[in-house]
Amino acid sequence: MRKQKTISREVNISGIGLHTANKSNVTLKPASVDTGIVFIRKDLEGSPQIKVCAANLLSAQRSPRRTSLEHGGAQVQTVEHLLAAASGLGIANLYIELDNNELPGLDGSSRGYVEALESAGIIEQEKPEEAFLLREPIILQEGGASITALPCEEFRVSYTLDYNPALAKVEFIDLKVDGEAFKREIAPARTFCLESETGELKRQGLGLGANYDNTLVLDKNGKVVKNEARFPNEAVRHKVLDLIGDLYLAGPIKAHIIALKSGHALNLELVNRIAGKKQDGPAPLPNGALDVTEIMKIIPHREPFLFIDRITSIEYGKRATGIKNVTINDYFFKGHFPGRPVMPGVLIVEAMAQVGAVMLLASEEYRGKLAFFMSIDNVKFRKPVVPGDQLVFEVETVKVKSRTGQVRGKAMVDGKVVAEADFICALVEN
Repeated sequence: MRKQKTISREVNISGIGLHTANKSNVTLKPASVDTGIVFIRKDLEGSPQIKVCAANLLSAQRSPRRTSLEHGGAQVQTVEHLLAAASGLGIANLYIELDNNELPGLDGSSRGYVEALESAGIIEQEKPEEAFLLREPIILQEGGASITALPCEEFRVSYTLDYNPALAKVEFIDLKVDGEAFKREIAPARTFCLESETGELKRQGLGLGANYDNTLVLDKNGKVVKNEARFPNEAVRHKVLDLIGDLYLAGPIKAHIIALKSGHALNLELVNRIAGKKQDGPAPLPNGALDVTEIMKIIPHREPFLFIDRITSIEYGKRATGIKNVTINDYFFKGHFPGRPVMPGVLIVEAMAQVGAVMLLASEEYRGKLAFFMSIDNVKFRKPVVPGDQLVFEVETVKVKSRTGQVRGKAMVDGKVVAEADFICALVEN
C-alpha cells in the first residue's frame, strides 16, 4: 500500500470557468492525513466546505457536461480536471480554496493543475492510503454507451470512443493509471466538442468560457478548428481524463474500467455504485438531506410541478435549505420570454414554498398533511434567474399553530439574493 500524500506548501491558480466564464482564484493548501480533498468557498458567508465524496455529488442531469459538488447550498462546478490531477499524482489530502462557483478551466486539460501541484512539492504522509479493491463486476449501459468495472489488482482504463461520422476514426486507448503514465499520456489532453453543437451549448448556458485555445472544436470531418491537436487521439485521452477525475469521487480504487462512449452521466452512476458497495448500501446524503424520492414522500407535487431537486439540510419545523437546478429543458422556458429565457417569478416563489412545506410536513406532527397557500406577502424579485443558475432556497419558520404555518424564505444564486417572500399556509388533512 502506498502512503497518503499532500503538498508541502500553498500554491495559487487563477482563470475562468469553462461553463460559467466566472473568474476564480484558487489556493491549493496542504491537509493532514485522512482529511480527504475538501473545497472551501471563501466568497460565501462562513466559508462553507464541500468534501469530495459521492454523497455531495450533483447528478449529470442537474449539472450537464461537467462534474459538480454541492453541500449546504454551496457548490463547486467542473471539478473533474483537478480531481484527475490529484488522482494521477496520488494526492489524498488537499484543501482547495476558491472565490467563485467554478474551477478555472485553464487550457482545458489537467496539465496546469499537475504543474501547480508538483511545484508545491508532493510529500508522503505517515499513514497508508486505503484503496477500494473491487470484488465483483459492475456493468452499466445507457443507449449506445457502456461502462464496466472488473476486479483487478491495479487501476486500469480501456476506453473506446466512436462518434462517427464526427470523428474520422474510432479512437481507443488502454493504460495502467499511475503517476508517470497519467502525466505523459492523459494530463495534457484537452476537452473537446463538435463544431455543430457549439451554438446549442451556448444557448443552454454551457461553455460560456470556452474558446479555441481551451477547447478542441472538431468539424464534421473530425479536424481540429483553429488549433492543433497534442495527440492524434486527443479526444479519447480527454475522455479518460474525465473518467479518472470522476472516479476519484469514490476514492482510490483498484479495478479495470472498460468504457465505450461513456460520459459524465455513466461515470457518476458508477461512482454511486462503487460508493454503495464500499458502504454496503447506497451512498448517504449529508446531514439528513433528502433527495427527490424522499421529497415526494412528503409533498404531493410531481413533474412538471415539482420545483425542488434536493433538500440539503433540514431542521424539522424550524428551517431548511433546498436547491433547484435551472436548465433550458425546464418546460416553462418554451413560452416564457423564449428569446431571452427567464424563470417566472411566481415559480420561484412556488419552489420556495415547496421547501417550506417539506420543512413543516416532514415532522411527525404534520406528516401526511397538505400545505395550502393562504397568503403571500413582502414578495421582492431582485435579479432574473436564467438557465444554468442553481437556486438555493433558505426558509425558516416564523410561527406554527395547529392548522397554519407562517414561513419566511429567500432564494439565492451564487450567494446573492434573487427573491424573497413571506407566506402563510394552511396545514390540512390529506
